[in-house]
Amino acid sequence: MQSEHTYRDPANPGAPLIPRAEWDRGPYNRWTFRNVREVVPTTRVWRGRGPVSVMEEAPQDISGIRFTLDGRDWSVGDVLAETFTDGFLVIHRGRIVAEIYMNDMRRETLHLSQSVGKSVVGTVAGILIGRGLIDPKAPVTEYLPELEKTAHRGATVQQVLDMTTGTVFDESYTALDSHVAKLDAACGWKDPQSPDWPKTVWQLILELTEAERAHGEAFCYRSIETDILAFLLQRVSGRMLADLVSEELWMPLGAEEDACFTVDPAGYALASGGFNATLRDYGRFADMITHRGFYNGRQIVPEGWIAETRNGGNHAIFTGDYRVVLPNGAYHNQFWIEDVDRPVLLARGVFGQLLYMDEENEFTAVKLSSWPEFVHAGRTRLTLTAIRAVRAALL
Repeated sequence: MQSEHTYRDPANPGAPLIPRAEWDRGPYNRWTFRNVREVVPTTRVWRGRGPVSVMEEAPQDISGIRFTLDGRDWSVGDVLAETFTDGFLVIHRGRIVAEIYMNDMRRETLHLSQSVGKSVVGTVAGILIGRGLIDPKAPVTEYLPELEKTAHRGATVQQVLDMTTGTVFDESYTALDSHVAKLDAACGWKDPQSPDWPKTVWQLILELTEAERAHGEAFCYRSIETDILAFLLQRVSGRMLADLVSEELWMPLGAEEDACFTVDPAGYALASGGFNATLRDYGRFADMITHRGFYNGRQIVPEGWIAETRNGGNHAIFTGDYRVVLPNGAYHNQFWIEDVDRPVLLARGVFGQLLYMDEENEFTAVKLSSWPEFVHAGRTRLTLTAIRAVRAALL
């Protein structure tokens, strides 16, 4: 008998799995986020042949931890049950205190991270910046001269990292003709709505010729800028993105499983949202950030770059709806900053993906989800409040 979250029918081979236009949306994402390699093409992020890094365990029952939000009493268990959780991991002082799998997810299951992958790519940029291969103050066209004919002309690498360029990019997830809809088609996730749409992610980047403001004036979330960053990383290193993440992060971290990226028709690994990994391996990455780039016995990311990421956010240009969830927040180096007065780094993705990295308290949390909606401020606030309650209970 099939479970309610299984979309294959063994008795009907060759039958369509799910509507292609909706594979990444509810209710289908309850299955597809754990089975991306069966839906779209991917490329491997090899973990290497080295030993798996040891994650010490000190399990505690956190489900009964209680808190109040907007006048309602909650338990952490209630939150996990009501927010479409697939996996939840808590690490405190280097030891796993909670590891919870739901919705048929297992320890070896890869899960789509959506925009959490942006922070992975940003971290690789931090490593190459630390080696002097990239100058964040330089124009992005110094590394990608093809962008001279686009609205990214004159933008610095740092402005791309911070998403403060003035380039027009419509991130409306539900609009059928937005730039992000074109990105969905260009990256191979969806069918194009028009034969004139770009066929690859690089083609889409070259079509962004309209500006809405001067570079550096405001933060505006643009997924495509992580893809620009990835092409820059590939240009300066001579390596493809999946190999960079493998060699610079997954191998040094002692990851337990290979990860993967979805790829576009040209074989480009989607930096802005196509990264997949296991719950524990997301935990390894996040805990490495929590510990100033040091993990598995080595300094993987420059400590100074991590510190600058935590403390370098500009709240003044972090305006509008971004303040609903993070009223004193910021965005810097492809990470969200929870509060500029007490910096905790976040990596966030649509449909409920979250890494929480608190250096001061040696506290790390990972939540993988499959919400029915792209964004939901109420669920995000609820999740963050629950994580803070867990942290308070552990201190």
